[in-house]
Amino acid sequence: MVVLNKIDVPDAKDLAELVRPELEAGGYRVFEISTVSHEGLRQLSFALGEIIAAHRAEAASQPAPPRVVIRPQGSEREFEVRVEGGTYGPLYRVLGAKPERWVAQTDFQNEEAVGFLADRLDKLGVEDALYRAGAVPGAAVVIGKGDGVVFDWEPSLSSTAELMTAPRGSDPRVDPSSRRTTAQRREHYHERMDAKAAARAELEAQRLSRTGDEEDGDDR
Repeated sequence: MVVLNKIDVPDAKDLAELVRPELEAGGYRVFEISTVSHEGLRQLSFALGEIIAAHRAEAASQPAPPRVVIRPQGSEREFEVRVEGGTYGPLYRVLGAKPERWVAQTDFQNEEAVGFLADRLDKLGVEDALYRAGAVPGAAVVIGKGDGVVFDWEPSLSSTAELMTAPRGSDPRVDPSSRRTTAQRREHYHERMDAKAAARAELEAQRLSRTGDEEDGDDR
């Protein structure tokens, strides 16, 4: 469809009549209009209505495209606690991507790293879940499948377990004998390292002393 406007102007009218035959020969429907005098607008409106009606009829005959429905996924549980029977009492198994990954990343020879792991598990809610499952201080807890990492559970002071088992009218969180801070753990760790270094130095001194005695005996 081609629309030629301004036919209310003589020169534009002459130009429209000149190019119209060539456009129609090319297969176009040609409409001469004037937005000033409104000439030809009615015919143009009817033609546009026909095009729209034909398009709607064609669209109605086509199958509707499938609707894509996106539903937000509910948050999955980050861990679960299973109670398993054992020869020496119940075993509390903690399963979940986060706690299992944290355990795999922890150096259990480093007391500070172990304390950091305990803080992360507490923040995740593992300790509260263990208490709700029936665990008591000293209970056997394993993190991961199979043998996993087994330890005796000692709840932190921020967990529901100790808050619920504390005497009435007291709050262990303000007890001056609360669990050690990170700085205290670090200080204790360095003290242990210094003690080990001193022990190694003493053993080395004893070894050198024995070596010297043996050499003196050979000279004699």
